[in-house]
Amino acid sequence: MTRGAARPPRGQAALPGVTPGPDPADGQRFLPGMAGLAGVQHAAPDRNAAGTPAGQRYPAVSADPELDRVAAELIATDSDGSRIGAAVRGALDMLLDGQHTGRYRWDQLHKTEKTHAGTLVEIGIQRSLGLADGASLDYSVGGTDVDCKFSHRMGGWMIPPEAAGKLMLLVQASDEEGTWSAGLLRVRARYLRDASNRDLKRSLSEPGRAAVAWLFSRSLLQENALVRMPERDVAAVFAPPSGQQRVNELFRRAQRMRVSRTVVATVAMQDDYMKRVRAGGGARDQLRGEGIVIFGDYAGDQALAAALGLPRPGPGEFVSARLTRRGGGCSIRLDGADWALARPSDPVEAAPRLPRQ
Repeated sequence: MTRGAARPPRGQAALPGVTPGPDPADGQRFLPGMAGLAGVQHAAPDRNAAGTPAGQRYPAVSADPELDRVAAELIATDSDGSRIGAAVRGALDMLLDGQHTGRYRWDQLHKTEKTHAGTLVEIGIQRSLGLADGASLDYSVGGTDVDCKFSHRMGGWMIPPEAAGKLMLLVQASDEEGTWSAGLLRVRARYLRDASNRDLKRSLSEPGRAAVAWLFSRSLLQENALVRMPERDVAAVFAPPSGQQRVNELFRRAQRMRVSRTVVATVAMQDDYMKRVRAGGGARDQLRGEGIVIFGDYAGDQALAAALGLPRPGPGEFVSARLTRRGGGCSIRLDGADWALARPSDPVEAAPRLPRQ
């Protein structure tokens, strides 16, 4: 774990009494005796950015053994954070309900919906980690009651009076930043601001933010391609009247990016949204004439995408790219020819079909 201020530092942290190893950049934490364990947040290894400095280490001698036990239990259950990350992603997607609303950004939600986000994250994490109900708080972790609080903004958690002296699992996630974090805090009076809202809830003071013991610091959230695309491209994607046309435009404009099924559903706004991608009349067939190939989460597709230097699509993800016949460098062999990523100056030619096992 690490302790940090408003923005927790990326990097490996160790539980008390454990000597940390080299710093990874993906926010993964190591359990005692598991220093060689390697993992990734939510999918492909190339998803993580390198070069981010590690932060302050958690104290070698802890003043809160119960917090340490809860931390060890949570990390033992989800050593690489993939379960928590998926639960957070799922909660945000459920709240946006893009398939029926076309929404894809936090600021498109109503105030009451944003308030409901905490409940969805709490339930999602409990189901994902298989946590028991607490006697008086949300969870029971290793026999200790733990309350869960979510905030879209780092430091935005509101702590109720009944949480005094209790352990809190503080979760934060932002599509705009593309990251999520989770940490533990023992609520103390000195960690809270004096002012409260009408429900007597108070936010964390600066000492309170600094006291959070981070289990996962700014781990990468599964990408929402619509948030990453320029606004003009998003407008162009949503402009066509039919779901198939919108999905086609999505894969034209979101090339070389991971596109999740949720994004496809948001753009298609149809029950049969996956049909709009598949061969047999979907985008895979309709874009071939433009030289665009859509790689999926098949093992063969993942290998081909990686060979071209593209992001490797994770479970339920796609990556599109325009190809051209050209050998040398990063190229793949399909239909008896060498294919590489097309440059803007390369002529458009029909793309090959991807092999299917």
